[in-house]
Amino acid sequence: MVVVVTGGTRGVGAGIAAAFARAGARVLVCARRPPEVPLPGCEFIPVDLRDAAAVRELFAGLDRVDALVNNAGGTPYRLLGDTDAERHARVIELNLTAPLTASLAARAHLAAARGSIVMIGSVSGARPSPGTAAYGAAKAGLESLARSMAVEWAPDIRVNTLVLGMVRTERAALHYGDDAGLAAVGATVPLGRLAEPREVGEAAVFLASDAASYITGASLLVHGGGERPAFLDAATANKEA
Repeated sequence: MVVVVTGGTRGVGAGIAAAFARAGARVLVCARRPPEVPLPGCEFIPVDLRDAAAVRELFAGLDRVDALVNNAGGTPYRLLGDTDAERHARVIELNLTAPLTASLAARAHLAAARGSIVMIGSVSGARPSPGTAAYGAAKAGLESLARSMAVEWAPDIRVNTLVLGMVRTERAALHYGDDAGLAAVGATVPLGRLAEPREVGEAAVFLASDAASYITGASLLVHGGGERPAFLDAATANKEA
């Protein structure tokens, strides 16, 4: 199996790439910059995923693609009123338009292989996302795009979404703070902690594998049980003694 993982040089993407490498796949990781730490069993291809012509050239130069994982994305914390629409549009471009560009560029290879696409979504696409509103809007769009793509490209290509909650990566402190902040945030999750990139990777491998051969147009929640409703802690009724 030949697997392309976009943005797979660190964090969640590196966890996904490593999981496919452990499963025996040939893994091609593409991003603007190479990984700071070499990824065992993975090959790096430099590309700006917002450059549509470069993305098309990349896939045209490949002989085979069995699975595409659209992982590249992210956003800084930025309130809507703190910048202009053009800056927010750049976030949408990376998190929504770029996965569409890569999927279209890989389509012929994937159809020939009867392969699959795994979109990396977020719970931010299904709830308010203050400070990362453009990111949340893009992730909502990505999940909708995946469902439509699954119908249009069936039966040749399966398309699914991993809807991620909070993940403990090397950059988690930028969003959640120091170790005390990470622990406090993790305590809000029913499973009591943030996900590890490895766990996201294993879920991606499953969706791309024959074990998921009848799964398409689906959204798999990888969020540790989600978020405990705030009203339960605020209410003064039904408290345990």
